[in-house]
Amino acid sequence: MKDKVVFISFFVKAKIFKPIKRLIMKIPSLQAVLVFAVLTIMACGGSSESPASKPNAPKPKSMVQKKAEDPMKDKGIGPVKEVKFDAEVNTELAAKGEEIYKKLCTACHKPDQKFIGPAQKGVLDRRSPEWVMNMILNPEEMIQKDPVAKKLLMEFNGAPMANQNLTQEEARAVLEYFRTL
Repeated sequence: MKDKVVFISFFVKAKIFKPIKRLIMKIPSLQAVLVFAVLTIMACGGSSESPASKPNAPKPKSMVQKKAEDPMKDKGIGPVKEVKFDAEVNTELAAKGEEIYKKLCTACHKPDQKFIGPAQKGVLDRRSPEWVMNMILNPEEMIQKDPVAKKLLMEFNGAPMANQNLTQEEARAVLEYFRTL
């Protein structure tokens, strides 16, 4: 940052600046461009080494903090009010869910890592099954009204979840697949 300030102050003190200054003062749109350019140059900076490039760097934490209340009580906004799991995973339903997931979801999601959207591995430890299904079935309204969905939207650079127009049965199959991850 200090190097940039020195560069800018050198440029301002240089004799070549006076004719440019006169031109800029005559044209208001150039003033705006100059201000934008200077702010952009000053905003860039910091270390050239990103935290992600360090071998032992801690992984970035999610912006979505768990509420003081139990996140499993948050059902989200949508048609699903209750989901009951069998004690054992229904492998046939999970296989159907995996097919749907691979066909419709892998453009934005990876099972065990953040991508355009969050990883699904462990999602049922972080969210209630009803919340997950409502997010699958009703992403537009969830993003508009659900505080957790809003924070996730911001965490994932404003990339909203696409509505894949799944039926409740298809969404339930995808949810069963998530149990296998």
